[in-house]
This record gives sequence, structure tokens and C-alpha cells, in this order.
Amino acid sequence: MKDYLIKALAYDGYVRAYAVQATDTVAQAQERHNTWHTSSAALGRTLIGGLLLGATLKGEDKLTIRIQGNGPAKGIVVDANAKGEVKGYIQNPHLSLSLNEAGKIDVRGVVGTQGMFSVTKDLGLKEPFSGQTPIVSGEIAEDFTYYLAVSEQIPSAVGLSVLINPDDRIKTAGGFMIQIMPGADEETINNIEKQLNTTPRVSTLLDEGLTPEEILKGLLGTKDLNILEKISVQFKCDCSKEKFGEAIVALGAEEIQSMIEEDHGAEAVCSFCNNKYEYSEEDLITLKKATLGGN
Repeated sequence: MKDYLIKALAYDGYVRAYAVQATDTVAQAQERHNTWHTSSAALGRTLIGGLLLGATLKGEDKLTIRIQGNGPAKGIVVDANAKGEVKGYIQNPHLSLSLNEAGKIDVRGVVGTQGMFSVTKDLGLKEPFSGQTPIVSGEIAEDFTYYLAVSEQIPSAVGLSVLINPDDRIKTAGGFMIQIMPGADEETINNIEKQLNTTPRVSTLLDEGLTPEEILKGLLGTKDLNILEKISVQFKCDCSKEKFGEAIVALGAEEIQSMIEEDHGAEAVCSFCNNKYEYSEEDLITLKKATLGGN
């Protein structure tokens, strides 16, 4: 099953719902960053959450999620947009903790239980929208839920799930986001809460062969699902040698001259995708000239 996300309405439009299959997307992040077991789960959940939040955007809008906890992961950063594209990294990719008391991957153990969860949205306006809430769980899904309730004032349920093979490769990954719109009655809310409490993790359902559409119907307890849109999702980074070249130019002629004299070249590594870009002495001389207006 190729990775994709669906947007849907249910209960006469009083419930807005999203579900995503993101196994290949999370697998590519794991491979690019060589993340170990627990780091893979933490980064994977945040990437899935990024895809779900990104699905609420429009056009060229994009957002950045930052999780800065007091755990050994140190920090997680994810960028997502309205087109189903996501990229991200975890500052400490090599964490493999023992399972927690419930026999599950100990994401809280790497993220921590204190710190900040923030979302910055670039909506094409003069100033970006920024919301920030304290970490309340460290399990990430609950932190997304709390952020949506407090910062965006949307009652939501978020599920983010990653199954990992013994060799640290991603087995399945996916998630959902269900949002209650104003005017929804108590019976609808109670019905959904009951379904959420009895439904297995999304990654388990995907592993059993269920589609995002089938997962949403089960989560919502209804076959009356109005699918609004289906979009493909992928791990995609927009870095390039040219963009990093612009960053080198911004360092100034003196700093570039030091690179030429001391290192006879330079290497730039993208934090988001781990792509490496080499700059020869000749490249640096050209960039140095750019700092001097091309002279």
C-alpha cells in the first residue's frame, strides 16, 4: 500500500477526520538518519503528526513542529506542508531504550516529560502564526492533542503509531486525527470516545491490512464517511547545493577565505535529510566573489 492520507467528514459534518498510512515515509526517515529503535518511534510519530497537521493547511502554507523535551532525544524538528510532504530529524538518532512497563516502545523515555511543544505556521502572511504548549506526556500523540485543544482550541483525538522490526527497520506507521466541530451532540462524542478506547493502534491495524478509510470507519463507529480528499504523502526535502551556497555566502568573505586556506574546501550536511554537499576550493572562490558583489 502506497503512503497516502485521507480527509473526511462524518456525523453530518460535525466531525472532521484524517487518517494516514505513512510506512514508507517513516522508513525513509529512519534510513536517512540511521535512527535506532526508540529514536525511530519518536521521530516517526512526530512525522505522522506533521502530516496530519499539514493536511489542515491550504495551498503553499507550511508548518514547523518543534519538540524540546528534557529527555536524551534533546529535540525533534519536523516540517510539513499542505501537499503531503514532510521532513524531519531527531537530534539524538541513536537511542534504543528498553520497553516501558506496558511492554511498549518507551518514547516518553527519550522525549522527556518536561519541555515545550511548539508549532509555527507560515500562512503567507507578514508574520507566521506560532503556538506553544508544555509537554504533557512525552508520548507525542497526547502532546499534539493538548496543543490542539489549548493553542488552536479544537477538541481533538490524535493517534500516532509506529511498529518497528527487530532490525530497527520500520514495519508499519500511521495515524489519525479526529476533531469535534461546534454543535456536535453528546451522543456523537460519547460514541467516538467509546470506539477510540477499544480500537487497536493504527500501526497494528495497518499491519493487518486495513486501509486508512477502513480505520476511520472503525474509529468513528460509522459507515457514513464522506471522503473529501485523498493525497499521497512522502518524505521530501527541498535542500540543494545552491541553497547551502547562499548560506555560505552569508558567512562573509573572511570566513570563506578561512575555509579555503584551512580546509581547501567545505562540506554541508542537511539536518533534515542528511544529504551532503561538497564545495571545492574553486566553488568557495566563486562564493567569496559573490559576497563582494561578483568582483
